[in-house]
Amino acid sequence: MTSGQRIAQKRKELGLSQEALGEELGVSRQAIYKWESDASLPEIEKLVALSARFSVSVGWLLGVEETPGGPAEAAGANGELTGAQLKMVEEIVDRYLAAQPPAPAQKRRRWPRVLLALAGVVILGVFINLFSRLDRVTEDYNSLQNSIGSLTYDVNSQIGSITSRVEEILKSQNTLTAEYHTSHLSSDPAANTATFAVYAVPKTYVEGMEALFLADCEEDAPLEFPGTLGEAQSFSAEITVPLTDSIALSVVFVTGEKRETQVLDYYGSLYSETFPSLTLETGPLEWEVEDGVLPAHSETGDRPVLLREYGSGDCPYDPDRSQIQVGLFRDNELVLWYEERPYTYILDGKSVTTSAWYRPRDVVLEPGHEYAEALVYTDQYGRQRVYPDGPIVYDEASGEWSSPGSYALINDPAAWTF
Repeated sequence: MTSGQRIAQKRKELGLSQEALGEELGVSRQAIYKWESDASLPEIEKLVALSARFSVSVGWLLGVEETPGGPAEAAGANGELTGAQLKMVEEIVDRYLAAQPPAPAQKRRRWPRVLLALAGVVILGVFINLFSRLDRVTEDYNSLQNSIGSLTYDVNSQIGSITSRVEEILKSQNTLTAEYHTSHLSSDPAANTATFAVYAVPKTYVEGMEALFLADCEEDAPLEFPGTLGEAQSFSAEITVPLTDSIALSVVFVTGEKRETQVLDYYGSLYSETFPSLTLETGPLEWEVEDGVLPAHSETGDRPVLLREYGSGDCPYDPDRSQIQVGLFRDNELVLWYEERPYTYILDGKSVTTSAWYRPRDVVLEPGHEYAEALVYTDQYGRQRVYPDGPIVYDEASGEWSSPGSYALINDPAAWTF
């Protein structure tokens, strides 16, 4: 079982999606996809985080150990690494380096950080050993500190020169393609599809070699498209895939039973870009709260919720071919819809009338819940998107309703109930 298969197995056992695991680790869904498809290995710090999240050892994730196990055994009583631990570190480092798969030719390498992290592991072991003996060498304390500082400087200097050379070597040796490119040709909102042109030239062509282009579009499994062999041993294809906000494109060179995969490109936000850029124009919701109540909008006194479109984009808002609803939500669940009515205001000395949305009645807010206004947009194809405003929560310390310290504005209608 490969490292990628082990990561995928544990993620699925915990019921996590690639996106959810990526959010926990502070990386993109694309990074998780690359790990699980063995297109790349996690960095050292991410391996440690995965080990803790899955309750397995780093050695098991890398295939050094056959059983998952748990956190590694603690260091010896005197703070030194045990012989078994030192051997395990060596095996993990060797396995990590040996398991590095080919990477895209035109992508930035992470080897400098990997080597720095590995050097940090070695230096950490040295420091643990040294610091455990300080109580017996207090008379040489100052000398020891100077030695450590000199050692650290020398190691970092050597790493700086080594990593640049390693990166250049890897660029020339560890790529499957001599050339490749991808391009997004079009998106079709009506069919909810995206079309791409993909092209790849294997670095080493073997007679009878075939190529498959893969598209991971947040489906259960990547879609496969056969490449057409052309001039100069190049493979190409025009592929149409489901339109999503996460599309990863790869090429698989097949020679007999051998399959070698290289990630080519990643496209994000293509689905979102087929919707207009809309936002609610209103004051902060907490300013409207009176004694724990959001009052109804009056026809004359209060300013209602207005709609504003920002940026031109390729998909402008068309009121004649789409529908807009505005409502108040509690924990992403609809409390009530606002009423759409004409609204007149003065702009540059002229009277302007537009549509606005009014809260039809008072709403008593309940502590322990999150409230937000949100716009629900439905286009001419029946697709929907939610445009929420910033939420408010009850702060027990101040006794007031205010914006939380941090929050995410979720556009996916599947996350909302209305």
